[in-house]
Amino acid sequence: MSDQDPIETFRLEARELLEQIETDLLTLADDAADRETIDSVFRGLHTLKGSGAMFGFDDLAAFTHHCETAFDRVRKGQAPASPALISAVLAARDHMRALAEGLAFDPGVEARLLEDLRRSVEGAETAPPAPAAPPAAKSWRVRFALPADALVNGVRPLPLLDEFRALGPCLVKAITDKVPPLSELTPTACHLAWEVVVTTAEPRSVIEDIFIFVADDMELEIAEIDEPASAKLVEAAEAAEAAETAAPKAANDAAPGDAKGGANRNFETVRVPAERLDELMDRVGELVIAQSRLKQIAATSADVALRAVAEEIERLASEMRETMMIVRMVPISQLFGRFKRLIHDLARDTGKQIVFTTEGETTELDKTVIERLADPLVHLIRNAADHGLEPPEQREAVGKSREGTVHLSARQAGAEVIITIADDGRGVDRARVRAKAEENGLITPGQALSDTELLQLIFAPGFSTAAAVTNLSGRGVGMDVVKKTIEGLGGSIALTSEMGRGATISLRIPLTLAIIDGLLVRVGQGRYIIPLASVDECVELSPAQDTRSTARSFITLRDRLVPFLRLRELFAVADAADRHQKIVVVSTSEERVGLVVDQILGDHQTVIKPLSDFHASIGAFSGATILGDGGVALILEVPSLVSLGQSDAPRALAG
Repeated sequence: MSDQDPIETFRLEARELLEQIETDLLTLADDAADRETIDSVFRGLHTLKGSGAMFGFDDLAAFTHHCETAFDRVRKGQAPASPALISAVLAARDHMRALAEGLAFDPGVEARLLEDLRRSVEGAETAPPAPAAPPAAKSWRVRFALPADALVNGVRPLPLLDEFRALGPCLVKAITDKVPPLSELTPTACHLAWEVVVTTAEPRSVIEDIFIFVADDMELEIAEIDEPASAKLVEAAEAAEAAETAAPKAANDAAPGDAKGGANRNFETVRVPAERLDELMDRVGELVIAQSRLKQIAATSADVALRAVAEEIERLASEMRETMMIVRMVPISQLFGRFKRLIHDLARDTGKQIVFTTEGETTELDKTVIERLADPLVHLIRNAADHGLEPPEQREAVGKSREGTVHLSARQAGAEVIITIADDGRGVDRARVRAKAEENGLITPGQALSDTELLQLIFAPGFSTAAAVTNLSGRGVGMDVVKKTIEGLGGSIALTSEMGRGATISLRIPLTLAIIDGLLVRVGQGRYIIPLASVDECVELSPAQDTRSTARSFITLRDRLVPFLRLRELFAVADAADRHQKIVVVSTSEERVGLVVDQILGDHQTVIKPLSDFHASIGAFSGATILGDGGVALILEVPSLVSLGQSDAPRALAG
């Protein structure tokens, strides 16, 4: 028996339906004559209504019925998919979500939404279309049996049968072949099956959609009856029985498991709650820590068999870690898809004409990272629309097209994903940024700043160059939060801009926040992890080079000067330095920098653990990990560490 809450199952499926409805509506906003998309919206609303009634969400079913009716008129050519109708159904879609999730809402919102829906349909009615032959009605024989635990899980057969009645004349017959004797009957189990003969002009897909929430586990056969159904449904049922032997191909085409992928769907995808993935990831992390301990013990043992087992466990743990990472990866399209609606609403609110384009939607990221990226990207896209893009008249006056473009892209680069948000608007006014920064006391008047440093001031708390506060932006809240969130993910943010040509914001985000490959190093008695994705190479710092570079802290690598930081000084280590120190050359988003350490201990599969509030506030560490001997090593946040090390007054970060 399934222990999954049927209400949560419905809500999960309802979310997917509502997301698809929203996507289709936004597609219609660009092409109102797309017949396939119109049908898809109608089917989604129809399925949501029927499934809501089946699971006891009567308010949702009743409200959705009005939207379904509106799109039925669009489908029949009685009204166009006008911008007003699309906006009304989008707003109604948000209310449907609140009803499905059980969220609180304004008691008067439903009446307002229905009134907007009515006006959008009645105010845009078209002339009656030329008489056309109605779609030919077909007769279908449908046999279905629900899983034994269906009733316990909240599935109600009667709403399913009511869906058939809404399609057209139908005959329903209960099949009792599998009902056991009373002495063996389980009262909570579903032993009945049903046969329905229905005559309707709707396609087969509409019948399949009736079972969308239960299709995975049920038995379902759908067959078209070859002969037209007569007015007498009993005769139609008899014709269906004859068709079963006279036309076996029709029956084979609708074998059990055919509808919506049927029983075979279980072998294609398995729906797993996110919490179980998180729990499994924790177990894999603990396994990696235990494997590290075993590796350390085996290294000090002369037992060849123990070493062989340790190597095999290390290989299996590494493969399990990689598999777990793949399982947690999801396409970034799940994130990008949300912003099409945001752009639609921004264009309406600002009166601007905005074209939204995306690229690299198949790029994958850890699901946890994607969840935490949503809010920062909303801020950045809002700013691009409100601050970046000019009104159509201003764009036209400077020789641009009336339509502004916001482009969102993603690509993988090693162990990072680079996400860019670009617009072709007015760009960043450096003079206004400097004036505002001086006004806020962020810099002194006339202070020398590089272009990069000047643009980074935009991410300072409370900074805004907006002339007026709007409902979208201008309060100086958001960009600093964006930067903190990105850095909290172990990433970095950069801004470039050209006056009159637009601006581009680039985010560099690690693929995952759970387990990384790291380089274990020693500085004094402390051990630290440098993310391997940031490491370019390792070289030795000889005593002679160390002496020569005391003042300038540069080393020549292949005829190029590379600056380096002495972690001993940065961490205020009192012990004497090793005679032969090492330089780990790392790459940040802007340059290559060397980190001087006493010893390189080797590679390390690093399970990232969160920091205490004290260490998190320092900003040079992204987490900690447990080593094989039970000790703790801090994980270096390379960009922040380099920034701190190059400041005028480096301070001790750790002992």
